[in-house]
Amino acid sequence: MLFNSYPFIIFFLPITLFVFFRIGAWGHHRIAISWLVATSLFFYGWWNPAYLGLLIGSVLFNYGIGIGLATGSSAPSFGKKGLLAAGIASNLAAIGYFKYSNFFVNAVNQGLNTDLQLAPIILPLAISFFTFQQIAYLVDVYRGETREHNFLHYCLFVTFFPQLIAGPIVHHKEMLHQFGKDSLYTFKHENFSVGITIFFIGLFKKVMIADNVAQFSTPVFNAAASGAAITFFEGWGGALAYTLQLYFDFSGYSDMAIGLGRMFGVRLPLNFNSPYKATSIIDFWRRWHMTLSRFMLDYLYIPLGGNQTGPARQYANLLITMLLGGLWHGAGWTFVIWGGLHGIYLFINHAWRSVQQSLGWRFQAKTYFYGARLLTFFSVVAAWVIFRADNLDAAIRVYEGMIGLNGFPINKEWMAKMHRLGPYLQEWSVESGILVIHIKRALLYWALPLLLACWVLPNTQQIMRKFEPAINFLDDPKDSSIIQWTPNRRWSLTVLVIAILCLFNMTGISEFLYFQF
Repeated sequence: MLFNSYPFIIFFLPITLFVFFRIGAWGHHRIAISWLVATSLFFYGWWNPAYLGLLIGSVLFNYGIGIGLATGSSAPSFGKKGLLAAGIASNLAAIGYFKYSNFFVNAVNQGLNTDLQLAPIILPLAISFFTFQQIAYLVDVYRGETREHNFLHYCLFVTFFPQLIAGPIVHHKEMLHQFGKDSLYTFKHENFSVGITIFFIGLFKKVMIADNVAQFSTPVFNAAASGAAITFFEGWGGALAYTLQLYFDFSGYSDMAIGLGRMFGVRLPLNFNSPYKATSIIDFWRRWHMTLSRFMLDYLYIPLGGNQTGPARQYANLLITMLLGGLWHGAGWTFVIWGGLHGIYLFINHAWRSVQQSLGWRFQAKTYFYGARLLTFFSVVAAWVIFRADNLDAAIRVYEGMIGLNGFPINKEWMAKMHRLGPYLQEWSVESGILVIHIKRALLYWALPLLLACWVLPNTQQIMRKFEPAINFLDDPKDSSIIQWTPNRRWSLTVLVIAILCLFNMTGISEFLYFQF
C-alpha cells in the first residue's frame, strides 16, 4: 500500500487512527499497540502477502536473539559473541539471498564465462530497512545499551507502518520509550494538526513535483540505455531533472513518514534536511538519508577503526563504508561505483580540511560559501547519473553528452526564437538540429524555480519548527524564516487547498523511488 493512494488516505489511515485512539481511551494500551502492529502487517502484506511471513519471521527471530543476548541464556560454548555473530550473519544471509543472489551469480558468469542460473527472486519490500534496524538492535543489546524487551513494543518498533517501507531507520532508544508513555494513547489535536500538515506537504512534493519532473528525466535515461547518443542539453536536462525528481520524491516520503507518526503522537527521527544546501560532501551526508548515514557511521565506519588509525586507514575505511553503502542501495555495479565515487569525494573533502587546518586557512567570504555549495551540488549531480542509469554503458553515454562530445544542438523551434542570440550561439558550436529526445521548454519552467526552492526556501521541518516535528531536528537560528506554521484559519485553508490539489492529481499512482532499495 502506498501513502500516495486513495485506499490509504481514504480508508486505511482514518480507520487505523480512529480505532487506535478509541481503544487507548478505554485504557487498553496493549490492545491498542496490538492493533497498530496488526494494521502495520496488513499495510505490508497489501504489497505481497506471500512475503508477510518473512517480516514476521524476521521479527520473531531477532527478538529471540535479543532476549538471548540480554539474559545471557545462550549456550556456554556458544557465548554472547557467537550468538550475536549468528544473529547478524542470519540477517545478512537473508538480504544476500533475496537482494544479491542474482547479482553475484551474474558476476560469476561474466568472470568465469559460466552459465549459472537461479530461479526468479522477487525482492521483498523494505528488507534492507527492517533488517538493518534489527541488526542495530542486536548490537546494542550485546553492548548493554538497551534494557526494554517488551515484545509488543519491539514488534511495533520494527513494523510501525509510517517508517517500515523506506525509513527512517529508527533506533530502539528513540522509539521504545515512546510506546510506553500513557500520553501516547490520548488523541491530541495539536499532534493531529501538525502531522496532517506535514503529511500533505510531503504528498504535494511527491504528486505535484516529483512525479511531474520525472517526465523530463526518464526519456533521457531510457534513450541512453537503448544506445542513443545523448547531446549536451539532453544530458544536462536529464541529469538535473532526475536530481530534482529524487530530491522531492525522497523529501516528500520523509515528510509523510514524520507526519504520519506525529498523528499517532510518535516522533520519528529526521531523515532529510535540505541536502542541496550542503557546502561539502561531508555536510551532504549529514543531510541526505541521515539515519542511513548514522547507521553506517555507528555500525560500520567506527567498528572498522574510523579516523583513529591514521589518515591512510581512515580513507580506506571511508571508501569501504561508501562502497557498501552503494551496494545497500541496489544489487548492481552502478550502485557500487556510485558509492565508490562518494567515497572518493569524502576522501578529497577530508584531505582538503586537513590542508586547511595545517595551514591555518579560514575562508569566511560569501563567495567561497556559495562556490562550495555549487561545487558540492554539481558533484552530487554527476554522481546521480551513475546512480540512475540502467547500466554503466548508459551512464557513459549521458556523461559524454554532458561534456559535449556529441555536440550542442538545440531544438529548431527554440533557435528560431533566438534571432539575436543565434550568431553568438553558433560561435560556440551551438546549432539547431533534431534531438534524439525532445527536451521540452517546460523543463526550464520547472528546473529554475525548484532549484531556487532547494537552495533558498526553508524546509518542512523549519516551517514547523515551533512544534518540534522530528526527534533530531536542530533548530539553527541562522535558518530562521518568515514562513512559520501556526494553527490558524489561513494555514488550515492552505493545507486544505494542497490536499485537494494532491487528491485530484493522484490519477497515476507511482511508487516512491526509495522503495526499490
